[in-house]
Amino acid sequence: MTCCAPTDVQNLMTDTRQPDTLLEEIRLASRELAGGTRQTDLSVPSVRCAACIASVERTLAKLSGVEAARVNLSMKRVAVTWRTSEGTPPDLIGALRGIGYEAHLFAPEQDAEDPELARLVKALALAGFCAMNIMMLSVSVWSGADASSRQAFHLISALLALPALLYSGRVFYASAWSALRHGRTNMDVPISIGVSLAFALSLYDTIHNAPHAYFDAATSLLFFLLIGRTLDHVMRERARSAVAGLARLAPAGATIIQDGRPLYVPVSEIEPDAMVLVAAGGRIPVDGVVERGASDLDCSLVSGETAPRKAAPGEMVQAGVMNLTGPLTVRATARAENSFLAEMVRMMEAAEGGRARYRRLADRAAALYSPVVHTLALMSFLGWLFLTGDWHSSITIAIAVLIITCPCALGLAVPIVQVVAARRLFESGIMVKDGSALERLAEIDGVTFDKTGTLTLGKPILVNADVAAPAAMRIALGMTMGSRHPAAQAIAVVGAQRVSQAPAFDWIEEVPGLGLEAQIGGDTYRLGRPDWATGQQARDDASAAGSISVLARDGEPLAVFVLEDSVRHEARETVSNLVRQGLAVEVLSGDCEAVVKDLTSRLGIRDFAAGLLPADKVVRVAAHETAGRKVLMVGDGLNDAPALSAAYVSMAPATAADIGRNAADFVFLNEGLSAVTDALGIARRSRRLIFQNFALAVGYNALAVPVAMLGYVTPLVAAVAMSLSSIIVVANAMRLSPARKAA
Repeated sequence: MTCCAPTDVQNLMTDTRQPDTLLEEIRLASRELAGGTRQTDLSVPSVRCAACIASVERTLAKLSGVEAARVNLSMKRVAVTWRTSEGTPPDLIGALRGIGYEAHLFAPEQDAEDPELARLVKALALAGFCAMNIMMLSVSVWSGADASSRQAFHLISALLALPALLYSGRVFYASAWSALRHGRTNMDVPISIGVSLAFALSLYDTIHNAPHAYFDAATSLLFFLLIGRTLDHVMRERARSAVAGLARLAPAGATIIQDGRPLYVPVSEIEPDAMVLVAAGGRIPVDGVVERGASDLDCSLVSGETAPRKAAPGEMVQAGVMNLTGPLTVRATARAENSFLAEMVRMMEAAEGGRARYRRLADRAAALYSPVVHTLALMSFLGWLFLTGDWHSSITIAIAVLIITCPCALGLAVPIVQVVAARRLFESGIMVKDGSALERLAEIDGVTFDKTGTLTLGKPILVNADVAAPAAMRIALGMTMGSRHPAAQAIAVVGAQRVSQAPAFDWIEEVPGLGLEAQIGGDTYRLGRPDWATGQQARDDASAAGSISVLARDGEPLAVFVLEDSVRHEARETVSNLVRQGLAVEVLSGDCEAVVKDLTSRLGIRDFAAGLLPADKVVRVAAHETAGRKVLMVGDGLNDAPALSAAYVSMAPATAADIGRNAADFVFLNEGLSAVTDALGIARRSRRLIFQNFALAVGYNALAVPVAMLGYVTPLVAAVAMSLSSIIVVANAMRLSPARKAA
């Protein structure tokens, strides 16, 4: 029932700014992406349905420099990515205004309050009041009132119906007029025509004292339509409130140290490397590293765990995390719009923006609605007029056809399920980028896991630190201090405790899947995989419980570091659940075979491959696709990003490297691995509900259209039947239960 409605006349705002000034504001408000591409977020309050989405995205895509445009229906926003050689943005707002959609730059404080729900409730209340009173008068007419009483009842019904049409019906009339004015049509056009014809014909019959009038049909249609539209709006507001609640976790401002003095500034003005003071009880404003102080942190936002985590100098902290016990000085590592919290908000906002196959199918069917229903109504009118010669009866049947054939249920079949599913996933600590990912997840027949950071926590511990010589430990510390790789961080933590200083290298480079390479004084040092570090086939001397990293200088080994990792919580239960569901499970790891074999045997996984480089993982994933298999890749870290991008669908933990999270379709916040089965369960239940909604919508139209064209349906029955079909689809989507642990 989310029928298209370009900007309501009351909401139109005249922008008196000069075009150059407006374009400059768009440029300043845009966010820079990779490769010179920028993203601009616009608020488009009048976007209401699939037809609106198609019009907005198609219009923006035609602009020179625009690479992509994606509408988020719940947030009434459109994200536009663009790139121009001179850096001047396209006239996005002017283009939308040209097709009847008023837009402005998105700002959270501007969109914090949405008056749409209040307007819908008022319109619904008036339509319901009028419809119920007209219905009571109709009962008197049906009970056998005499001619004079009947005409009086009809006149009173007309007076009651008029305010309902003028106030409650303006939602549909404004939409229909705006669409027609800009040379388009939408679902509200035939609805408006049907309501107007029903009222006009009833008024004609009242003046001529005819035995029947259909004022009850016109007002009841508006009443039931508004029920469905209000329900849909409430469901979308629930999804929107989850995003708003997440965004509110970020403070509006923070205290930084500038020129040795504390200064309170908006969070948006905090630059990387700024020193931020976070008092006990405050939230971390941006991603950063603790420089001074010690405290306990509530990291439930990131990890899903309620137990406080200790924070000390050198610890990474994310925006939105609550500082519980002591003051901290945090060095910012990213701007607020690039923080982990902002990334989660963007992912939540994008959850229903995907153009999945099911949604595209429903959109195409809904797009055919207006011409088809107008044709059917015209054919019904002409056919009955030819057969009976009774224009009054013929136009009554045509009105019933116009009303009963509205495909609002078909238009709601997919998006309403995606909105509810995104909310259920969020409640389970899982972020999804778009609806197409949810659809693909429901189709998988296998799961491929990375080992480190996925099946394990990715927090290895160095267990043989006493074996390494102090000189070797200093070199290892100097190489690992700036790395985010879990193994490097484990070595850096122990190294900082054992040695006082580290050498300054000429350059350090991290080679994905292999390790760290550095140079100083003409010597080349490598720390990582034994064969790569030494330049020759190394002996696999790691224990079954740990992996090894070798420090070598010009190919000569200096130290061997043995690291052990803990298995991720619920990993064995998750693997067992996946196997019971008939899914093929395998592990792809860059670690040595002994370590991988020991872990897979403990988890009950038979298929694994060890010693793989990032390119090798991509080859393995591509081989599954070539064989016709649809595999979910669950990985963490820089070396898994290519495989995550290549997989049919992918998932990463929130602790993954930035590039890994960006490459994944899903990000789970909990430390436990049960998020995999939770997301799979929600995806499969969503698919079943979508199929059920399709069946309900198609079955309704297949039954209702012939019955209406044969003259067996009055406009009142048509109004009730059409509205109930949409309400049933919304109610069916709300049956999507929260994620349940598989037995």
